[in-house]
Amino acid sequence: MLIPKRLSELDWRLFLALSLTFFWLGSGAYYLTAHIGWDEFSKQPLDTLGSFLEGAFAPLAFLWLVVGFFLQQKELSKNNQAMQQQHIEMQKSAQHAAIQTSSIQISVQHSQQQSFIRMYEMVRVTLGSVVGMLYISSQGPTGVGLLDSDELSMLWSEMVNGDAEMFSRRFLILSATDEEDMYDLLYGTEIRARHSNNFVRQYARLIEGAKNCDPDGILTDAICDSAHGRLYEIMLEINDAAYSPQTS
Repeated sequence: MLIPKRLSELDWRLFLALSLTFFWLGSGAYYLTAHIGWDEFSKQPLDTLGSFLEGAFAPLAFLWLVVGFFLQQKELSKNNQAMQQQHIEMQKSAQHAAIQTSSIQISVQHSQQQSFIRMYEMVRVTLGSVVGMLYISSQGPTGVGLLDSDELSMLWSEMVNGDAEMFSRRFLILSATDEEDMYDLLYGTEIRARHSNNFVRQYARLIEGAKNCDPDGILTDAICDSAHGRLYEIMLEINDAAYSPQTS
């Protein structure tokens, strides 16, 4: 079973060349035997024998040259096809690797965003407390006295129960009415300035963290458009106005 299988893998040109070779050698041997004789042939001078053998084997040499060319061309074609197939497989592997890399990047980015959102929720509550203390300082009995202790306690309770940006919204209302000096409310005393600067510093870090894990800017826009974010922008504007050189 093994030999026929190997023979079936041989090129038909090789079978043809072998058949022609055996036919040519057989014809040459018959010609020498029938017309010249081996004894007479062996007595010929060397130059005559050389010329005879050269003429006799020249067709065979040309035949095997042609057959070798075609066989080599076939092998080169096979090698070229194998290389093309390898190239295709390499491209598929590269595409698969690119998809895996993209999936890993998306997974890492999603994990970073989830971690940031959890951190943001905790920091948002902390910042709500900072703004609450700032609001109490400016609107409570120690400030303008607009709200008494009971009202402030009720507002503080609302903030603790889940409305972390409630005090920031109240500052935004005060800013929109133009009836209050926002600089005095936010930076009028040493305590207010400390609370405001602490808020600005922490919120700037939040925005930077959002940018690092959110290339599309969705989280950053949401943070900046919140009540805390609007109050942060007001604080920055007040700082810029306070420290900018006055023009005459």
